[in-house]
Amino acid sequence: MEKQVIFVVFCLAMAPVYGQYYSETVMPSPRQERMTRLHFFLHDILSGQNPSAVIIARPNITGSAISFGSLFAIDDALTIGPEPTSEIIGNAQGMYVSSSLDPTMFTAVMYADFAFTSGAFNGSSFSLFSRNPSSPPIRELAIVGGRGAFRMASGYALIRNSFLNLTTGDTIVEFNVTLYHY
Repeated sequence: MEKQVIFVVFCLAMAPVYGQYYSETVMPSPRQERMTRLHFFLHDILSGQNPSAVIIARPNITGSAISFGSLFAIDDALTIGPEPTSEIIGNAQGMYVSSSLDPTMFTAVMYADFAFTSGAFNGSSFSLFSRNPSSPPIRELAIVGGRGAFRMASGYALIRNSFLNLTTGDTIVEFNVTLYHY
């Protein structure tokens, strides 16, 4: 009986030790930061039988489909050229929300993960989260992360419209991306 009591006391004394928060700080070995530049085209298609961008929420106000507060989900093709028949190298999945009260200037806040499905960066992606105003001809968007070859990426994307149909909302956007990663 005495051995059982000692064993129970021993077990109860051990439980708090294993249940406590654990933390360890380790100095990582030095890493060499790399820079990668990418050039491709994004096809954001709202029209037709198989759109790559769809509205998933719209405010209960009068106005167009892209009025303030409209939320879109995207699965846009990334290609090597601006033509819709150009070779597909990946896709951008995410969403954007119309964020401008000014009805004459479309501005979106965009989050998307740009994943590559072929070439040297097959299986890698980078993430973009930034404000995207439509008025300047060339816009700069922030890169906030990545995975695979682009792990811990930061950087920027300079973008410009290669094609824009104001009636349908279809857009082809040229991307020049500079990534800093390890």
